[in-house]
Formats: sequence, C-alpha cells, structure tokens
Amino acid sequence: MLLIPAIDLKDGQCVRLKQGVMDGATVFSENPAEMARHWIDQGARRLHLVDLNGAFAGKPKNEPAIKAILKEVGEEIPVQLGGGIRDLDTIERCLDDGISYVIIGTAAVKNPGFLHDACTAFPGHIIVGLDAKDGKVAVDGWSKMTGHDVIDLAKKFEDYGVEGIIYTDIGRDGMLSGVNVEATVKLAQALKIPVIASGGIASIDDVKALCAVADEGIMGAITGRAIYEGRLDFKQAQAEADRCVAG
Repeated sequence: MLLIPAIDLKDGQCVRLKQGVMDGATVFSENPAEMARHWIDQGARRLHLVDLNGAFAGKPKNEPAIKAILKEVGEEIPVQLGGGIRDLDTIERCLDDGISYVIIGTAAVKNPGFLHDACTAFPGHIIVGLDAKDGKVAVDGWSKMTGHDVIDLAKKFEDYGVEGIIYTDIGRDGMLSGVNVEATVKLAQALKIPVIASGGIASIDDVKALCAVADEGIMGAITGRAIYEGRLDFKQAQAEADRCVAG
C-alpha cells in the first residue's frame, strides 16, 4: 500500500488546511519543489498535488509551483494533480507538463459528460476525487453538500473508465482524528477500481488500520498534516505499510 504525501499549494506555497477552510491555512514551506524532493528522499513513490487556489477559482492558479515540482521530480515517481481542472484543454496541458494522473472532483459531479469525455480522451490518466460526509458527496471546495450517494456515483464513474477514486471524509480531513476506515472499505468493496484513502491520518495506527484492509481494494492513502507536523514519520510509515502488505 502506498503512502502518498500531499503537497497542497496556495499562493505558490506548500500549506495545509483544516476542513478545507482557506483562511486557516498553515504554511509549511515556501519552496514546494524542495518539499517534493524531501518526500522522494523519504521514500515516497507517488505525490499528490492540490492547487487550492485553482479549486476555488475553477482554473489552475499555481502552475509555476507545479512546474517547478515536476522539474524536480522528473520521471522518478508519478505525480497526481487536482484543483480547478474543468476542461479537456487543461487536462492535456497537465499531462504534457508531466502530470501522470489528473484528479477531477467538483466537475465530475456537476458535469458527468465532461468526465466521460476526459476518460475517453485520456484513458488511464483520470482519477475522480469524491469528498463526502455521512455518505453524501460535497462539491465546490466542500462548501456545498449534494444529495448524491458516494457509492452510487463512484460506480457510475467506474463505468466511465476512471483509473481510481480518491475518497476523502471531509469531517476528518486536516483534523488528525483518524481515518474513516469503515466508510473507505465500504466504498472499496463496491468497486473494482482501486480506492485511495484521504483525510484524517494521524498516526502509525491509522496506517496499520488501512493496511489491514488493503486487500479490499485500497491501494494507498494520502497523508498531509501528520507528516508535516512530525506526528507521523513518513519513512517509518511507508516501511510499515510495505511490511503489512508483504506479510
């Protein structure tokens, strides 16, 4: 199981939010490319980038920082990017720049036709990010709840040909309150495509809890605040994940 460090970008800096609130951002680095190098050196095998300004604006806003990260990473590991990706031209530009996987969130829910077109045009490169609370999907930077059931939507998107689902429990993201393992497993069991867990990883115990259910279809977990604040040793956690799965 992969542990995937999150590099959340706001105004060109690496930050973390609590429950998606932009005003409450904590700046962890003013050099995101340097941060990407740090996580690779710690053993990361994939990076998760989020253009936070882009997510709120509906179009990419941190392209210089993203390009600097991609230049630093080269072809060492895959990089996935979400935030403000709303059209096919943007997806094509991201992939041309060196992004391996493009994450579509709000646009997938609001405009399923766009997602279908994206999967057709760029097979193998599209991941859907579903943010949910109490089983219902949220959109627009988590500011609006929809009536959509997360499992029903995920199944529909699986049929479109998406590569995987990133599932975030928005009640827990950035709060260091533990992963919602039960909800993540329930989603993974309903799908054939892999699920990446996101939101709430606080300690090595959360990593162990996810490893215990990895064979249900959970291929990885995104981690942010815990590794930045030193509550979780990334290198140790990835070693633990490798050990669990190997065992």
